[in-house]
Amino acid sequence: MRESEEMVSLLYATVLNCKTQEDCAALFGDLCTYQEIEKMAQRTAAAKLLSEGKTYAEIIEETGISSATLSRVSKEVRHGRGGYAKFLPRN
Repeated sequence: MRESEEMVSLLYATVLNCKTQEDCAALFGDLCTYQEIEKMAQRTAAAKLLSEGKTYAEIIEETGISSATLSRVSKEVRHGRGGYAKFLPRN
């Protein structure tokens, strides 16, 4: 395994050790800047809204996400590895 692959594997294993939302907040707070967390949260919210059938205009208005980023999120929701569909909370 290449060194970068080992580091990515360590990251994933570390995230998997989180048991609660508070654990995730502590870990992501250490790993990421506030802006990075906000951007990931924005993408997650956009994916959820896309799955609920919201329009691009509605999502941009609600989240403040750029149209370019929303387009990338939409592509992953439709043709990605299925992570959004599998892991987004269902209400």
